[in-house]
Amino acid sequence: MSDATRPARSPDPDLPVYGLDIETDTRIDGLDPSVGRIVAVAVASADGERVFDESDEALLLDRLDWHLAALEPGVLATWNGAGFDLPYLADRAHLLGVGLGLALQLDRTIPGRSAPLHGHAGRYRARWHHHAHVDAYRLYRSDVAPALGVSCSLKSIARLAGLAPIEVDCAHLHDLDAAACRAYVGSDARCTRELVLRRWPTARLAVDRPLETRVLHTPVLDVLTLDARVPAVPVR
Repeated sequence: MSDATRPARSPDPDLPVYGLDIETDTRIDGLDPSVGRIVAVAVASADGERVFDESDEALLLDRLDWHLAALEPGVLATWNGAGFDLPYLADRAHLLGVGLGLALQLDRTIPGRSAPLHGHAGRYRARWHHHAHVDAYRLYRSDVAPALGVSCSLKSIARLAGLAPIEVDCAHLHDLDAAACRAYVGSDARCTRELVLRRWPTARLAVDRPLETRVLHTPVLDVLTLDARVPAVPVR
């Protein structure tokens, strides 16, 4: 049995793991950050999920950033966050003039089955304030999905691991009421965190590391190098 499907959770990691997921406005184009606003963001921790869904998007982003800054230093887990969630958040904050403690570093070697996010040249390594980042999608795509011949969507892998993710038609997310949307984004953040915990001995080795020391720039946003403020993840 693979470590992804074991019913028992792996021992607690060296650092707290926080799951993060976003939902975007599907009424226009939820895949283009130049037009589609962020409608909800969830951060999952051992204490549960905190959802930010303020109608004022700038306020939503500001409160999210303050929340992450206040958490104990740890590892922020996303599902395809390197290619979607994190650059999307950065673009929306840039457009709205909201400062975030999010630093992205372009890494053209990170593979992906789809084109990069609109306006971007590839995928990113990241940190957010004092939190390192791990993309759980990349972790499971590298071994579990090809070995078992399954889709590497979050819902598919979560079901395989015995979790019960909430499923909706993502193309019609705008048809959900506020409570349903909160439950959905919270479920995705919670499943992402749990999937990283299930495979922590492997996941800890996939935490983003800096590539180089210089500062890069793109037309959309400054892409900052990672530095010593990222918490070290011990390797045994």
